[in-house]
Amino acid sequence: MLEARGLMVFYENMLALNNVSIRCKASEIVGVFGANSAGKSTLMYTLSGIMEDIRKKEEMAGGERITVLGDVLFNGESITHLKPSKRARMGIILCPERRRIFVESTVLENLRIGAYLATPSQARETLKYVFEIFPPLARLKKRTGGFLSGGEQQMLAIGRALMAQPKILLLDEPLLGLSPLMQATLVKATRQIRDYRQISIIVTEQYARPVLPIVDYAFILENGASVLEGTREEMLDNPDVRSAYFGV
Repeated sequence: MLEARGLMVFYENMLALNNVSIRCKASEIVGVFGANSAGKSTLMYTLSGIMEDIRKKEEMAGGERITVLGDVLFNGESITHLKPSKRARMGIILCPERRRIFVESTVLENLRIGAYLATPSQARETLKYVFEIFPPLARLKKRTGGFLSGGEQQMLAIGRALMAQPKILLLDEPLLGLSPLMQATLVKATRQIRDYRQISIIVTEQYARPVLPIVDYAFILENGASVLEGTREEMLDNPDVRSAYFGV
């Protein structure tokens, strides 16, 4: 459904992505694991199209020169040069790193903002589903985003992304800075979202331990390059992966 072929991203003369190819099939959860500065967020920005906006803004401001090479395909058709707004309308929705909710708006307002691509009936149905899968948000729907805990903000960020009716949900480090209990809650919710709504999901994380049990396929990034890929079982059986990303 979503595929990247030979992606290369340069920030001036620095190579952020080096010939990266990944794919995510329909109703599949794909994990992308790597240390800080491995290129995970650059990959997600490139898949979602946000990198095109960043590149054009830098060019207009006379700032850092960004070069993007390679191809991104959705259902077999190239979307490499499409704006992020057009990709969003196709169903490619990014839930960014560090939540980035509207801190001065309430939970309910944040969710309604996310529904800009939904019909009224879709918005009502998805709002009900978000409150079902994240019960704390239902109790806190009148609270402003800035007064939520980190875990509650992440629930809200994922819920807001769901309101946009994704076909492909891009989760960029959703577990960052959260307690093990909250991580387990969000991992369980991620699997339920895939199973119940048949949404394809690509999730990036620095540590594989919490996420790897739910992925169907995984890629390892190091220094901007994809150095290893395989099924969940192949990753779990790989001693190098277990040492580097499980700490065992």
